[in-house]
Amino acid sequence: METATQEVERIRQSALADIERAGEVQALEAVRVEYLGRKGRVKALLARVGQLDADRRPAYGEAINALKAELATTLNERRAVLEAEAREREESRNAVDITLPGRGQKTGTLHPVRLTLSRIEQLFVSAGFEVAYGPEVENEHYNFEALNIAADHPARAMHDTFYLDDGRLLRTHTSPVQIRHLEKVGGPPVWMIAPGRVYRRDSDLTHTPMFHQVEGLVIDEGIHMGHLKWVLSQFMRGFFEKDLAVRLRPSYFPFTEPSAELDVSCVRCDGAGCRVCGATGWLEVLGCGMVHPHVLEQAGIDPARHSGFAFGIGVERLAMLRYRVDDLRRFFENDVRFLAQFA
Repeated sequence: METATQEVERIRQSALADIERAGEVQALEAVRVEYLGRKGRVKALLARVGQLDADRRPAYGEAINALKAELATTLNERRAVLEAEAREREESRNAVDITLPGRGQKTGTLHPVRLTLSRIEQLFVSAGFEVAYGPEVENEHYNFEALNIAADHPARAMHDTFYLDDGRLLRTHTSPVQIRHLEKVGGPPVWMIAPGRVYRRDSDLTHTPMFHQVEGLVIDEGIHMGHLKWVLSQFMRGFFEKDLAVRLRPSYFPFTEPSAELDVSCVRCDGAGCRVCGATGWLEVLGCGMVHPHVLEQAGIDPARHSGFAFGIGVERLAMLRYRVDDLRRFFENDVRFLAQFA
């Protein structure tokens, strides 16, 4: 039968072995609870003191206290080792190996709409046009009335305007910049474009409530439709870098007369007919026309002496065609995977 002293030694050897095997702080804590906890194995040894003869109790109690002290010291030492190893592993995991090759840095890119806008501006500036800017919050005079769109004019329904509480509005086109520019320069000759954001109540595959336009205006002596067609055809060929065919179709805009839509031969199929052009071989790209005499008169320009043409380019429309994007909303979803393609 095992004596009390032998039992103390057996538990001592078992505890020291368990402490040595503990590979993590949590496992070591479990060993401490098993041996030194309130219901641990050392506590159970103390319960046997009353069962011994009186002359053996002091030596047995002394052996148990020595065991408790030894185990506590060994546990603390082992804990210190395990905590140091854990810190070393964490530091190693987060360390930077300066001998490894550099990861490099990803190069950003301009947004495809910004790329398209910059290309449009560059082409017109190289042809002698001036770039002008104006406020995005406008009043009805510049946005409508000065452009021959009266308060009861049905063309106002074409714009679906965002009105503000103070009676002003978010501009529905950049044409107001043309009127402001005419007031600034005092009169012809004028060769200018007005790029910027505009706002209308639209939202679908091909429209968004906010989009970008470039309005163009030329006013000089002897300007006619031939000049308009030549300028826009040269611009389209330069923008798409193709020898595109162009045509003008009659249309209506309140601030131009006559008015037209400009079509180009399909940039996808080169006029052969495909899904993009509806098998017609043609793509509608912008609206244009000769500046209405009433608009010239309101700007203080004599229509008998000067004439001009104007046009409006939808920037997202050209971006979709140039980059072959089928859904306009992709430009505004901020999907990095999509935008990274334009780097």
